[in-house]
Amino acid sequence: MDLNTVVEVCDARRRETWRPGDAWLGGGTYLFSEPQPHIRRLIDLSRMDWESLTVTAEGDLEIAATCTIAELSRFPKPTHWVAGPLFEQCCRAFLASWKIWNMATVGGNLCNGLPAGPMISLTAALDGICLLQSQTGAVRQIPVADFVVGAGVKVLEPGELLRSITLPARALGSRTAFRQASLYGLGRSGALVIGALDPVDGMLTMTVTASTVRPIRMRFALPPNAEAVREAVEYAIAPDEYYDDIHGLPAWRRHMTFRFAEEIRRELTEEGGR
Repeated sequence: MDLNTVVEVCDARRRETWRPGDAWLGGGTYLFSEPQPHIRRLIDLSRMDWESLTVTAEGDLEIAATCTIAELSRFPKPTHWVAGPLFEQCCRAFLASWKIWNMATVGGNLCNGLPAGPMISLTAALDGICLLQSQTGAVRQIPVADFVVGAGVKVLEPGELLRSITLPARALGSRTAFRQASLYGLGRSGALVIGALDPVDGMLTMTVTASTVRPIRMRFALPPNAEAVREAVEYAIAPDEYYDDIHGLPAWRRHMTFRFAEEIRRELTEEGGR
């Protein structure tokens, strides 16, 4: 897609004043997929040379916003990252060719804020924290689960930049369960639920995405029974929070959410010895 309204592409290192019509350019797989008549200038992040993936001294994983899906998939996961398989499961949940994998970025997926964004699913389920940077250089942190507040709606201020997402070491040690459904074999996710069992206190967390307009998280301090999980899903997700588009009706998404939540409960609690 030619963006014929764009009159300038700027190097992000120059830190020019943000103005209406500006847009951050990461991999560009979304920007160049459809018309963007409101965009006049692209601020290119590709020359920032951020380290794509960094394991900190505390054992946390810092993912640069410009990290590509291919880089995240190839990154070697240490054996003590019990949640390691979840990375590939979420990468494979993309409706994307290998070309997209090598260009699309983790940060771009979050900043699109689409319900089916699998990087939102991954990072929200593993207690990810977004590092946001304003035009003045001031930074703030916000959980991924609070970063996306609606279908395509984020808490970003004008000109604010998503710099990185950090996954804490404790979450990386969680045992996880993954369920995903699409209406078609290679279709966009219509429901995606991830369960994570805390390695320290045994708390079970369930994160619902794709079926809802924003990430929904539920926590169970003690191993729940089927009734407790069903009640939690019922109260955590309002009827109007189930997404409605050509990839699935709200009633179907709701049904799959309840089904997956129960399957995950069984896998991580009743089958917890495996």
